[in-house]
Amino acid sequence: MHHRVPVRAALVASAAILAAATGAGPAVAGVQPAHHAAIQHVQPTGAGKPSKAQIAALFDKWNAALAGGDPRKVAALYAPDAVLLPTASPKIRTNRAQIADYFEHFLQKKPTGKKIRTIVSLLDADTALDTGVYRFTLTDKDGKKTSLDARYTYLYEKRGGTWLIVNHHSSVLPPEG
Repeated sequence: MHHRVPVRAALVASAAILAAATGAGPAVAGVQPAHHAAIQHVQPTGAGKPSKAQIAALFDKWNAALAGGDPRKVAALYAPDAVLLPTASPKIRTNRAQIADYFEHFLQKKPTGKKIRTIVSLLDADTALDTGVYRFTLTDKDGKKTSLDARYTYLYEKRGGTWLIVNHHSSVLPPEG
């Protein structure tokens, strides 16, 4: 399982490394010796943050995969350890096989999505959040189309140079009031 080291932990770890290098001792800013393993995994990305437009465009890639109708291609956009809280199922999906299973059923409705409102937050060079409201047009077996508005949150993480969805929550937009 892939674990990210939070920015604060990285700063504390850096202080511990600096303290050890200067002889100040291992217990600096609350860092205990057991944290040395985590320190070894902290590496700079060497790249700047993506633009908000780049992150917002990841939805277009996901939406195109939906239009392609292959649940495995949709699931491939998710990290192997991703979590999906889907719009049309009460079941939480925690791996690609479960995510593909959800889309196996959802894609039968021939969904097409369109963002109504999006708010992108760049957390660091390898992590971003896209949240807002989207509208799905769904088509039933008789060709009748219906619309469904939902709130969404995508948490993206860049792994091995590829942006993947690590957490996706979608829920039907409640009525006003």
